Amino acid sequence: MRQLALPILEMWGARASRALGVTQDLSTRLERAGRQVDPAAFRLRQATSGMVTLLLVGAAVIALRPEPVLALVGLIGLPVLVMLVEERRLSTAIDEVRRRIRAELPVVAEQLGLLLSAGYSLPSAIGRLAERSDGAVAADLREVARRVRRGMGTSDALGEWSHRANVDAVDRLVAVLRLHDDAGDLGALIAEEARSIRAAAHRDLVEVIERRSQLVWIPVTVATLVPGLIFLAVPFMSAMAQVTGG
Repeated sequence: MRQLALPILEMWGARASRALGVTQDLSTRLERAGRQVDPAAFRLRQATSGMVTLLLVGAAVIALRPEPVLALVGLIGLPVLVMLVEERRLSTAIDEVRRRIRAELPVVAEQLGLLLSAGYSLPSAIGRLAERSDGAVAADLREVARRVRRGMGTSDALGEWSHRANVDAVDRLVAVLRLHDDAGDLGALIAEEARSIRAAAHRDLVEVIERRSQLVWIPVTVATLVPGLIFLAVPFMSAMAQVTGG
């Protein structure tokens, strides 16, 4: 039953994701979120949550006997909503990992540039940072080091990291790191890229602060306008009553 049900669940789950605008396959999304979960197991858990919700709603409908339209909405809408919550949680986890990578990458890039300038080779510098650092970038670097130890080329392992992270700053850093066989002073190039990443992160932070400061003025404006409108409405209604003879 598991072998028969899982392909159907994966197919319907992929269709539902595409309907929500998600074009990436589930395995890639789970990898980007840092979840060590098989895609089939994720879909099975998702379907189980929906089925449990359907049974609970069905029991409530039998006990309460609501209007047919309300019962239909509950039987169809709530299980689908519960299943979509799992998709939303996964997307939120991916966004959180990407935010952490953007925040950590300038420091990691600077440390990597210092190690390369001190004479470390690129694989050894990546391995040293992976062992002595924590965070999202360090976890990705540990995966890169593990791939290199298994025989994969450093450029290919870095390319996998770039694809998995899906962050523009990582793409630019990887493009610089791939020059390790051709560039004479890779440490200086990485230091320059680290300054560029830090400047981009600073610009993003300033934009977020500006948007939040603009949102603060919305309730202040509403709180100021509403009493003013009320005070204006009172004499306006009085004048209208006198004109109409009311």
